[in-house]
Amino acid sequence: MAVSVAVSMLSVVDTSTDEEAAMLLAGSSDLRIVCVTHAYGYPENGKNKLEESVRLDLQQQGVHVLSTTHVLSGVERGISSQSKGMYPAEIMANTLRMLGEGTKVCVEISIMALDAGLIPHGDAVIAIGGTGTGADTAVIMTPAHAQHVFKTKIHEILCKPY
Repeated sequence: MAVSVAVSMLSVVDTSTDEEAAMLLAGSSDLRIVCVTHAYGYPENGKNKLEESVRLDLQQQGVHVLSTTHVLSGVERGISSQSKGMYPAEIMANTLRMLGEGTKVCVEISIMALDAGLIPHGDAVIAIGGTGTGADTAVIMTPAHAQHVFKTKIHEILCKPY
């Protein structure tokens, strides 16, 4: 789901395996990495897609691992699937998908990491995301907390698929 190259910036990367974080760790020992995974309960109730041994290995290498509700879906997706409607966060997510799934993921994981206190408020980060099958997008952005989502700024798209 994610990958990055950075000079001395904090990188936020999504993953359901250790592949993306491992590539970052191999590239620089000075890189600060926050790895955002699926929330518990996906794809199976009470379980996390990231294996516990992988989580522990990443943490031992200094990677912060965050598993939490996705900010652009979560509760709203549960409501919309039950009531057959669409709500603001889903509209935002679908609008970001116009730039690619990875762009949506970059915005989402950066806000989630900020809300969890794993990245400093007001600092630009390199966010890396993609689809369920790999990293394909990297952006430099300054996320805002979820309650101030429209203050989030994407400064530069480093790469995204055509």
